[in-house]
Amino acid sequence: MFQIERMVVRTAKMQLKAPFKSGIDMIHDKPFLVVEVHTTNGIIGYGEGLAFEKPYYTEETIGTMQHIIGDVLAPLVLHRSLKHPRDIHTLFEPIRRNQMAKSAVETAVWDAYAQLVDQPLAQLLGGTQQAIEVGVAIGLQQDENAMIARIQHALDEGYKRIKVKIKPGEDIDLLRMIRRHFPTIDLMADANSTYTLKQLDRLKALDEFNLVMIEQPLAYDDLVEHAILQQHITTPICLDESICSLADAKRAIQLKSCKIINVKLARVGGFTEAIRIHDYCEQHDIGVWCGGMLEAGIGRAHAIAIASLPNFMYASDIAGANRYWYEDITVPEITASGAKISVPTVAGRGYGLNHEHLERITIGINTYV
Repeated sequence: MFQIERMVVRTAKMQLKAPFKSGIDMIHDKPFLVVEVHTTNGIIGYGEGLAFEKPYYTEETIGTMQHIIGDVLAPLVLHRSLKHPRDIHTLFEPIRRNQMAKSAVETAVWDAYAQLVDQPLAQLLGGTQQAIEVGVAIGLQQDENAMIARIQHALDEGYKRIKVKIKPGEDIDLLRMIRRHFPTIDLMADANSTYTLKQLDRLKALDEFNLVMIEQPLAYDDLVEHAILQQHITTPICLDESICSLADAKRAIQLKSCKIINVKLARVGGFTEAIRIHDYCEQHDIGVWCGGMLEAGIGRAHAIAIASLPNFMYASDIAGANRYWYEDITVPEITASGAKISVPTVAGRGYGLNHEHLERITIGINTYV
């Protein structure tokens, strides 16, 4: 048994090396939360709150996470006897949605427990891979030359799978241009829910580009129309925003809404639900992979741990930290070599914290006891 006696929630902000443009928003700086859970025996576990400033990805924001963690989740967790981190998932079940706030706390408790039992986090989760394959995500660029340069730079760094953002009007010509320059790379497209079935012909036209997958082409909460779309295109559909729980994954698979599922810890509420989704997909021959949320080092370390599970069969969006940040908050910084990142073998998440840098970028702090 163990108890959490104190929770510290920091609000931090880091500047991206280059703006990241999706089909919905342009991000220059990324605010995030760092959640510390302090156990009664002196162990500190860390989690990261990954919601954006505006509710474009899910309904959550940095502000809603602060409220839900401080006013709702912390009182449920503090001074309660826990046998296992899965107990946190059970405690949070009555709370509707707010998956990113839940994940920030739940992953911190898993980190603390891994240290408590002296196990690498990946091993504790059931991971079997010693290194995970990673790719890069490239936002929409100002022109063709900029896109080609970004892709070539990623390939020169050793990455093999490239994901690009698309939206209606910046899709067919964009992908045709990329294929003209890079005919054989593993290429996928992320639509961030910017299409409807009224654009079925446009989506069917994407089949010619031999994409590994198209990610979330239709509405963020849709399963039925994705099933219709998958019947009309050969490109595998990967669902992202539509999958917030195991129940969502079950419905999607039963409806044949997709052939691949993107598992993001923050979107599904943490490790416990992510493992359940992974296991169900494995049983039904649906491959999964780990998407990215412009994480800082804590979130990136947690993503590495979950991506070590055996059914993570596609390259994950967990590229080295230096692709995004001038300086990250972990020591050592997370790096990729030959499009792979080694899975840590030390107890806990496997990376220390650069406390001086974390202090510099902290813009707010709250403590709950």
